[in-house]
Amino acid sequence: MSSKAVELPSAYGETLARLKDQVRSAQLQAQRTVNAQLIELYWMIGNEILRQQKEQAWGSGVVGRLADDLRAEFPSMTGLSRRNLLYMRSFAADWVEFSKVPQPVALLPWGHIRILIDKLDDQEHRDWYAGAAVKNGWSRDILLNHIKNRTLERTGAAPSNFVDRLPAADSMLAQQIAKDPYVFDFLDLSDGAAERDFEQAMTTRIVHTLAELGAGFAFVGRQVHFEVDGSDFYIDLLFFHVTQLRYVVVELKKGAFEPSFTGQLGFYIALVDDLLREDVHRPTVGILICGDKNDRVVRYALSQVDAPMAVATYTYETLPPEEKRSLPDAQQLIDAISPS
Repeated sequence: MSSKAVELPSAYGETLARLKDQVRSAQLQAQRTVNAQLIELYWMIGNEILRQQKEQAWGSGVVGRLADDLRAEFPSMTGLSRRNLLYMRSFAADWVEFSKVPQPVALLPWGHIRILIDKLDDQEHRDWYAGAAVKNGWSRDILLNHIKNRTLERTGAAPSNFVDRLPAADSMLAQQIAKDPYVFDFLDLSDGAAERDFEQAMTTRIVHTLAELGAGFAFVGRQVHFEVDGSDFYIDLLFFHVTQLRYVVVELKKGAFEPSFTGQLGFYIALVDDLLREDVHRPTVGILICGDKNDRVVRYALSQVDAPMAVATYTYETLPPEEKRSLPDAQQLIDAISPS
């Protein structure tokens, strides 16, 4: 009898799904174990090169010969080039004891670690980006992009009233989802583009928008409509943070920050809290993104509103000059993503 013709028990589907998850988990764990062993080997090689350079004054020529001899002995093993051996040396120099290498670093592929060594000098920054790369499954290109865009330095940097408006533990979580500034360097539009082109660009590039906002954001909608006793209101952008289980209202304003903006954002936060938020959700927060701001004015304004919110600016200054010229100027960008 064919196995496909067997009458299956009612719980068979659930059992199969559970076993599939267990197999995938075991495969992933095996891959991580092999990778961790390789990273430890690379550290040991680098540490030995460091020791010999100190004790025997090994020069670059000796390291080159070592690479040739190791490749001759292990022809099927990649990663034993002279250049890679020098990276191993840097790896061992940056983390002087392998037992003190943070777990996320040991879990990263070697190519990711080389980027950390190349692009970052601060050890705490390296460890933060390593942890974020493991947690969020960043590829090498994505990791490099986050480093270039200074994601760590911008994360949690927006002035807010979260500490005063939310419980202590929740305020710390909320602060981590508000960057300053936001980098919108993916709006690849010409100066003559019509407003509908900007709107289409924002729609088609929602994946880029979510990537810039950070891990955990899910897009709910743009120009989200609410009706209150016959009056219509539209929220620019509404997101849900799936990790923190909260709605995030994002409002985009023209030009420099004005204190009156916080009142409108507070109203929208109240709408979402009242009409969308469930009991299991954390309090809704707002992020106001504007063209420019005076932090002192922002803090005065935030102290006068009850709704939890942060205020940030945007930029696309990470682009080279020739690419910046192909993008809309600051006013055009704000016009494109603000309601007409």
